[in-house]
Amino acid sequence: MPRRAAPVGRLTRRATLPATRSTTWATGSDHPHRGPRHHRPRDGTRTSKDLRIAALGDVDSSTRDRRAAPALPTKSQALLDIQHDLFDLGGELCIPGYENVDDSQVTRLDDLLAHFNAALPRLQEFILPGGSRPAAIAHVARTVARRAERAIVALGANEPVRPACRQYVNRLSDLLFVLARVLNRSAGGADVLWQQGRNKAPKAE
Repeated sequence: MPRRAAPVGRLTRRATLPATRSTTWATGSDHPHRGPRHHRPRDGTRTSKDLRIAALGDVDSSTRDRRAAPALPTKSQALLDIQHDLFDLGGELCIPGYENVDDSQVTRLDDLLAHFNAALPRLQEFILPGGSRPAAIAHVARTVARRAERAIVALGANEPVRPACRQYVNRLSDLLFVLARVLNRSAGGADVLWQQGRNKAPKAE
């Protein structure tokens, strides 16, 4: 008999992970949490399940890199906590109607932002991603979080997505921007400022 899906809105027991091997997933017929297979419409438009898979992939990409953590002057555990939160977020996006992220997780990111911002000078110029290696890694992670936010917004335009999901990745990208600034200063450097028109040819007199 086919295995019954967990009731929407809650998980009744710990999931059992199968062997790490792709079968139908490798054919493009991915199904979040063993949902029914889907096929893209013949006109090439994207279904809400396409958007859900895209959002899940971008959130998963956001969990992958903690290499900057050892370079943080304080609260290096924060990035591990964020990875756990992102798995919570992926769990919510995976199952329509399931709630797995709450406002306290968003608030914790706001508190981290306030903590790390307190030691930074006010930003008056646009900065370029770069500087020390840990800062550059934080900037890459920031752009991935922004991509995840765009994917969640696109999904939310087609079906209900709770605000906490979008808010979490929005705050995360802000935090990673601030952490890049902190990491450059921790390495003895500073922000890499954008120089508008730096490479333009000088105007003829």
